[in-house]
Amino acid sequence: MGYRTDGIAPHGMQLINRIATPEQRQEFIEKADFLPRVQLDERAVSDLEMIAIGGFSPLSGFMEQADYDRVVKEMRLASGLPWSIPITLSVEEAIADSLKEGSLIRLDDPTGRFIGVLQLTQKYHYDKTREAINVYRTDEAKHPGVQVVYNQGSVNLAGPVWLLQRDPHPQFPAYQIDPIQSRQMFKEKGWKTIVGFQTRNPIHRAHEYIQKCALETVDGLFLHPLVGATKEDDIAADVRMRCYEIMLEHYYPQDRVILAINPAAMRYAGPREAIFHAIVRKNYGCTHFIVGRDHAGVGDYYGTYDAQYIFDEFEPAELGIVPMKFEHAFYCTRTQQMATTKTSPSSPSERIHLSGTKVREMLRRGEMPPPEFSRPAVAAELARAMRVAVEA
Repeated sequence: MGYRTDGIAPHGMQLINRIATPEQRQEFIEKADFLPRVQLDERAVSDLEMIAIGGFSPLSGFMEQADYDRVVKEMRLASGLPWSIPITLSVEEAIADSLKEGSLIRLDDPTGRFIGVLQLTQKYHYDKTREAINVYRTDEAKHPGVQVVYNQGSVNLAGPVWLLQRDPHPQFPAYQIDPIQSRQMFKEKGWKTIVGFQTRNPIHRAHEYIQKCALETVDGLFLHPLVGATKEDDIAADVRMRCYEIMLEHYYPQDRVILAINPAAMRYAGPREAIFHAIVRKNYGCTHFIVGRDHAGVGDYYGTYDAQYIFDEFEPAELGIVPMKFEHAFYCTRTQQMATTKTSPSSPSERIHLSGTKVREMLRRGEMPPPEFSRPAVAAELARAMRVAVEA
């Protein structure tokens, strides 16, 4: 099943649709009590949803071994199409042994609610350490992405899936814009070129600067913050979304920006995840994608601009989306404006830039980030949210 689309072609040329039709849904519900069950964790729920709405096109289900092996080793599907992150459903050996290839599997969310169906075409063992080293460039268990791999089951279940129904997002229904809808919105606005922006952090002045630099050269900006599973110490999604609402209300041109949620989970895979994020935004209809400093990075596992260099490993036509590469932006006290080393004559002592970690530490101490780092209204919102979290 697939959607008809306008604008930039989806990855693999077809926008996948794996949301059950009313007839299929009724059939699945009637069979539900007789099907073997697999309970999904938060990330697997996000993956199921992203497959179903076409965000992970051309995937129509969880990866079979031929796709998995080649993605881990070469960043390509078995067909040769670029793809950098394994999308798998892993279970313990005992659960896998109870499941029969060729059968339908009921998929439940963490609360036990019936949300989808897997047609099990294959089950296979995989090497966790090999996946960790190839995808995350480390086998250290303290890396959050590697930790997930080590903690999951030893057998992958593969095959096409169906999402039982598309429910409104419990927190952000107004911003739940699926690929088929974003593409239609771009068409209605007359946008031919659209730049996508990924973040799991609250927006700050450096983000604003590179977004607006990009917007100078394209028709529209698609702000697409990730609201799936993240690390425990990352700022909560509702706080990040409020920060974006504040920025859009006061500091952005209303007719040239669309804010929508990305339901996917973070992998923290650095360079490989930058490729993955670009492909996902291509499926949403973006023609360009912003890749900044340490994209999707964590700790010191990746070089500052490794996530930009990795795009050079593919022919541009293969990816089908243009990476817009930006250096680390900061506030230049000499010129009194945002800049990068490309445009600022300043010395390091004349540059104000703070890491997300430092900002979180400031907020925990009750200090407000300086206006050169964050717009005051955004800083106030972050401070309020931190107070609430501490009091809780």
